[in-house]
Amino acid sequence: MSVQPSILIVDDEQGILDTLRILLKNEGFDVTTAQGGKAGMEQLKASAPDLVLTDIKMPGVTGLEILAAVKDQDPETPVILMTAQASLQSAIQAVNEGAFHYVQKPFSNDEIVALCRRAAEVRQLKAENKQLKQEIRKHEGGGITKPLGKSRLFQDVLRLAEQVAPTDSTVLIQGESGTGKEVIARYLHDLSNRREGPFLSINCGALPESLLESELFGHVKGSFTGAVRDKQGLFAAARSGTFFLDEIGEMSPATQVKLLRVLQEREAIPVGGTEAIPVDVRVVAATNRDLEDDTKRGRFRSDLFYRLNVIAIHLPPLRERREDIELFVHAFLERIARERGETPKRLAAEALEAIMRYEWPGNVRELENALERAVVVSKGEVLGVDDIPVRISEKRAEPLVSERPHVNPTLDVIEQAYITWVLQSEGGNKTRAAEVLGIDPSTLYRKLSRYGGDAVE
Repeated sequence: MSVQPSILIVDDEQGILDTLRILLKNEGFDVTTAQGGKAGMEQLKASAPDLVLTDIKMPGVTGLEILAAVKDQDPETPVILMTAQASLQSAIQAVNEGAFHYVQKPFSNDEIVALCRRAAEVRQLKAENKQLKQEIRKHEGGGITKPLGKSRLFQDVLRLAEQVAPTDSTVLIQGESGTGKEVIARYLHDLSNRREGPFLSINCGALPESLLESELFGHVKGSFTGAVRDKQGLFAAARSGTFFLDEIGEMSPATQVKLLRVLQEREAIPVGGTEAIPVDVRVVAATNRDLEDDTKRGRFRSDLFYRLNVIAIHLPPLRERREDIELFVHAFLERIARERGETPKRLAAEALEAIMRYEWPGNVRELENALERAVVVSKGEVLGVDDIPVRISEKRAEPLVSERPHVNPTLDVIEQAYITWVLQSEGGNKTRAAEVLGIDPSTLYRKLSRYGGDAVE
């Protein structure tokens, strides 16, 4: 943007145009005016203003059509709408659909100047941010961090991700907890045509149904207790970017229906609202569950599954890509040292051997946590077997549930073994495990805490 921000003013009344031109020119703006919507459209084709100030109600071409044309030309250009009381509702709706703000006639000089300055500042910040991203890409080999892994299985994953990234197709990433599903989702975004837009994410299993719907679709003021103002949903906030829905298998049936509408119609209706808001996002979903099996069991909508499963990416567990373990070890030790301001520690041969032998049920996340713990508790520069958790350093990790159970096991051992088996059967989902066990989730969490996280994760 130029030092003198350029502004296009569109109104069908010449008197208003003259007044605003003089006012904003004196405030340091490079002003162009157009009398009527048709002239405004022609001026847009001839130039690219930094911001647009337009009346909403004009004969022929309206301010809403000007807004649409501006957003088609450059989505980052702020548009301020001038409105009379009669068209106030249209202006508010336009703001929800991408207008920067609206100002109601009659307005004060100070009000319109302050609004235009704020819009110009936002435009300037976005331009600087875009330029900074381009510089980072230029100096850092494209600015895209490639996910770590040299194994054949993981390289196949990366090749598929790179192939589908430039498209807008919905992607479903499946894999065990801790395999790095969000890392792949971010990689898809960074390689996509939406890379300049936001990358937003939400864990669908972390919020109750009512709150999840409000976060996803937004809500209108008064739609429920505590809704004191309109709230923009994440689908709207992620406009022109990527929206990552983690743990999609935990979404309630009612919310699944609303998500299906978004994917089919490309529009969302806020909670308590009646008017749909256009949705322009690329959806990437992830789950550690077998959604195809869940659809057969009636736990997940089959029509939603097929909408999500356009491109399927399966992330293999760490135990199936052991060639990558040593790469992760070095990368994590470097990162941990950098964050602590220390020289990176290294693993003794025996410790590395134990790490390579372990099954890693918690995958990459478990490996990272184990190494961080080892760095914190160790006293030397070399991490030995005594520094890593016992479950990893043991020569032979015997499962709690096996064909040869412990001799005379205690009730605690039997209970812990059964809970672990149920938890693994349910893919690590504690809510579903609690349902199978017939206990409250809070009771399950207390039992897991008593056993210690390492024993059951």
